[in-house]
Amino acid sequence: MFQTLLMASIIMLTISISIALYRVIRGPSLPDRILALDSIGYNIIGIVAVLCMMLDSSSYLETILLIGILAFLSTVALCKFLERGVVIDRNRND
Repeated sequence: MFQTLLMASIIMLTISISIALYRVIRGPSLPDRILALDSIGYNIIGIVAVLCMMLDSSSYLETILLIGILAFLSTVALCKFLERGVVIDRNRND
């Protein structure tokens, strides 16, 4: 019963990823695409967490942390690029 519930949650997360991927491809604006990419990252975290429960292993928890950090940093970098046009400021005298 519990394995069936975990498998159903993986299927729902996969459907959510496919819907967000559609938003990335066909999004009406760039901020919508950024949010969809962020959503895909966090859905992948959910899938890895469910796989940890299915396999009864805690060895993938570091992977969850790494994916979360990368998703956050990519969102910050893309938003900074939208705001200023560059990610890394070379001229700090401003």
